[in-house]
Amino acid sequence: MSRPGKRFLLPAATAALLLLAGCSPVDHTASTEDLLHGNFWERNFVYYFAVMLDTFAEWLGGNYGLSILLLTVIVRTLILPLTLKQYKSSKAMQAIQPEIRKLQEKYKNNQQKLNEEMMKLFMQHQINPMAGCLPLFVQMPIFIALYNAIYWNPDIREYSFLGIQLGLAPQEQGIIAWLLPIIAATTTYIQSKMMPQQATGPMKAILMIFPVMIFVMALSFPAALPLYWVYSNIYTIIQNYFLYVRSSDKGKPKEAPAK
Repeated sequence: MSRPGKRFLLPAATAALLLLAGCSPVDHTASTEDLLHGNFWERNFVYYFAVMLDTFAEWLGGNYGLSILLLTVIVRTLILPLTLKQYKSSKAMQAIQPEIRKLQEKYKNNQQKLNEEMMKLFMQHQINPMAGCLPLFVQMPIFIALYNAIYWNPDIREYSFLGIQLGLAPQEQGIIAWLLPIIAATTTYIQSKMMPQQATGPMKAILMIFPVMIFVMALSFPAALPLYWVYSNIYTIIQNYFLYVRSSDKGKPKEAPAK
């Protein structure tokens, strides 16, 4: 991802996490239908996610843990075109990194001139430096609506999945529930390491801290939320394997057999 993209990535991700942490609602719903009497966001967005969770759970014998898994797979698959767009942008930015480094060295004492020359370079190669961040902004309303649908669903709050009560925070439960924040943080770290990184200095340190933030927040959220993060991260790890790891291995020259 380009340096301009990275400048927006962390604030956007942090804002999303703070929004989720700060907008945790009072348990004001007795059923999914109650969302139809809520505000504009609840009526027109959250309600439909809640209906899907209820429907999938009904198909799966009332299992909300698997219902969250199915909805996660569907949502992540629907936004796959955006992910592929992000991937193409990342590959294009990687291709011009040598030229970017030359410009940075040449104009290291003139930030304004550096910005002008970099914009010319992006235009020359028909690259939008913000394309890598666009999927994040598009996905944000989807993920927040999904978060609200999970949090506000009374049936999910009372459901126990693999010995974990989905409506209670892991820190309020036993050791098994604590595994969710640990796995959520670990998979967040793994997926970030699978993507090509050009981050250095403070940005690299911040990217290392991000899994810790996920762990701390997952401890205090209802267990259904870190469960969703785990599902989503595993999907992303599989996706990144095919996009970055496997494609990178294919591009490497084969070693000659030892004589």
